[in-house]
Amino acid sequence: MRAAQVVTLTGPADVVVNDVPAPEPEDGKVLIRVEAVGVAFPDLLLSRGEYQMKPEPPFTVGAGLAGTVISGGGFEPGTRVCGCTGWGGAQEQVLADPSCVFPIPDSITFEQAAAIPMNYLTADFALFERGGLQPGETVLVHGAAGGLGTAVIQVAKGMGATVIGVASTEEKRALVLECGADHAIGLEGFKDAARELTGGRGVDVVADIVGGDIFTDSLRCLARQGRLIVLGFAAQQGIPSVKVNRLLFTNTDIRGAAWGEYWMANPGYMQEQWKRLEPMLGVAVQPPVGRTYSLAETGQALDDMDQRRALGKLVVRVRD
Repeated sequence: MRAAQVVTLTGPADVVVNDVPAPEPEDGKVLIRVEAVGVAFPDLLLSRGEYQMKPEPPFTVGAGLAGTVISGGGFEPGTRVCGCTGWGGAQEQVLADPSCVFPIPDSITFEQAAAIPMNYLTADFALFERGGLQPGETVLVHGAAGGLGTAVIQVAKGMGATVIGVASTEEKRALVLECGADHAIGLEGFKDAARELTGGRGVDVVADIVGGDIFTDSLRCLARQGRLIVLGFAAQQGIPSVKVNRLLFTNTDIRGAAWGEYWMANPGYMQEQWKRLEPMLGVAVQPPVGRTYSLAETGQALDDMDQRRALGKLVVRVRD
């Protein structure tokens, strides 16, 4: 069977399609015929050997996938599912742990479903577990037009929040509004715009996927007892630092949201998350698929994400 693989740790350009053996059914595992795979930031890091998990090449990329059950795991054959594999999803068949596999409704396409596991479960963890988001609170989302940003918007709306999305272009801001945000503002001057939209109070939660030079102004956006949730560092400026006296004087928090670390330490946690997300599917949660690629174009998809060309979620179709 075909698989998109990292053979050298030299980045997206060197991801290739190889023929690999099909997995054999295994007790306690679910065998899935894969239709689509969501492109995720860990895939990019894995292609460069920069992720905290370091599989030995050659290995198959692909953390979030969607398809149909062939056998096992307590699922009826033919059940439409999505799921997480850490890596190894971008191939025609996959064995997965049933605790990381979820049935999907017919209203969600395979391409949309492939966007759900990594991004929407991360968004749920950031907002519910780490952010303590309450109905009626206001969330500001950086990088709001990307795969994770749009997921944070929709999960926040599903939790009853008002959402302000920050994006750098008119095209991206239009997508932010289409995804359900109440407001879409530009990156330049976002602090003052957020303050104005909240009547000078500030926002309760900042979901920061970008980091870099905007970090201090993100803290300045917070209302009293506001929480800044660190989700990543997409900005080219790298990892920001902060003087903690600012937190003391304003009664605000900075909280990390490492979803992978948490669920690996808490078996069964993803099933808890799915119960929260399931009522939102097809309502608040309608993943925007920005562009689809063939399996042979997996490297290009990773590069497009790296260069921040993505609008919505990028998805690889495993089967032509």
